[in-house]
Amino acid sequence: MKFFMLLGVLAALVCTIHGEEPKEEEGVLVLTKDNFKDVTTNNDYVLVEFYAPWCGHCKALAPEYAKAAKTLSERESNIKLAKVDATQESELAEEHGVRGYPTLKFFRKGSIIDYTGGRQADDIVTWLTKKTGPPALELETVEAAEKFLEENQVAVVGFFKDRESDAAKNFLAVANGVDEYPFGITNNEDVYKKYEAKCGSVVLFKKFDEGKAVYEGETDEDALKKFILSESMPLVVEFNHDSAQRIFGGEIKNHLLFFLSKDAGEFEKYAVPVKDIAKDFREKVLFVSINSDDEDHQRILEFFGMKKDEVPGMRLIHLEEDMAKYKPEKNDLSPEFVKQFVQDFLDGKLKQHLLSQDIPEDWDKEPVKVLVSKNFDQVAFDKDKDVLVEFYAPWCGHCKQLAPIFDQLGEKFKDNDKVVIAKMDATANELEHTKITSFPTLKLYKKGDNSVVNYEGERTLDAMAKFMESGGETPSTTEDDEDAKVDEPTVEKDEL
Repeated sequence: MKFFMLLGVLAALVCTIHGEEPKEEEGVLVLTKDNFKDVTTNNDYVLVEFYAPWCGHCKALAPEYAKAAKTLSERESNIKLAKVDATQESELAEEHGVRGYPTLKFFRKGSIIDYTGGRQADDIVTWLTKKTGPPALELETVEAAEKFLEENQVAVVGFFKDRESDAAKNFLAVANGVDEYPFGITNNEDVYKKYEAKCGSVVLFKKFDEGKAVYEGETDEDALKKFILSESMPLVVEFNHDSAQRIFGGEIKNHLLFFLSKDAGEFEKYAVPVKDIAKDFREKVLFVSINSDDEDHQRILEFFGMKKDEVPGMRLIHLEEDMAKYKPEKNDLSPEFVKQFVQDFLDGKLKQHLLSQDIPEDWDKEPVKVLVSKNFDQVAFDKDKDVLVEFYAPWCGHCKQLAPIFDQLGEKFKDNDKVVIAKMDATANELEHTKITSFPTLKLYKKGDNSVVNYEGERTLDAMAKFMESGGETPSTTEDDEDAKVDEPTVEKDEL
């Protein structure tokens, strides 16, 4: 009897030492505070997703995450995929600096790195494979090369006989630095013949558009990387949750956006015919299609001031500080017109398109004046008045909270002929000299020199009234001091 009791004690002790065995859900380990340390220290490679059950992005990731786990299992990989419900395991989430969902961390032989790959199963597998193996897979046979290309939507192969050549070394350096796509390398003559490749060449294989692209320049690291990132994108890439990071985080900052209805068959009608045009402008302008039927994309249409009856249509944007937008003079999506529109942009012939509503007939009837682009300069730059402008968005929660207080401020100063309290819907009106990136934003345009002071104080009637009574002299931020604010606390705002 004592023997069996001893066994029970030992078993309990083992469980205590090694922690709770993790459950599996669709090949993904379920981690808690009781087994987290064991799993992440007793396995060389573990990708952990911190999620919230109510998070829409987490729900979208779940099937792809499970699919990636299955793929890795079928390949007999020693990489494990795991997940933590951060709403239940708040201590773990706090310990690992989780600030949003989903957050993915890769535990690699004692070190922890942030996951920076895509959200599709193939992206996850590729990223993990790159982080746990050589920068380029050795393709020693035709069969190995065929399997490698079959398994990947996009793959890059270097054909080098001399691995010590500068070209081969540069290729491997690029392979080591690009996590998005798998790389292979071969010196096998049969593989050369199979893919009609020359020694020293680099070929990007893709299961769309032309099927492959051959790099023909010097094997310079920067040039090769630029080629790979450019050629790996479809000629007309569809905007969605999975492609967003590659689109907006890429090297190309000029984007031609096609707003099209999938339900109406407009992708086939308009996006496909402009592929040849997109090829002409590769590495200069990225062609992007956006499904106007998707409710999640309505904010994008709003940002460009587009209405449903303007679809199908196109806009061009320069994604730098000015965020300049361009609108064609007519709604023509023919390849000929598209080509001319893009060329005119590159030649500097297009004028920036600024959104503006019409001036309301009663814009100055209330204590808080209503500004639009067309009357902004006339009112805000009146040298005889201090003009406080709230730039707001109709959907912004913080703006809605401020509205009654701002109305009270207008009421307080309505009889002061040296002060104007005004507001402008910055989602429907744009200014060439002022770019708004968060809401609400309050700016004082001072009388006399028309200098601009950003109001960063409390959003209370008393604080804003004192600010105006002092002529904007109370602690706040001038436009020139913007860079000095980094360590100062800020009031809550909604980002654009």
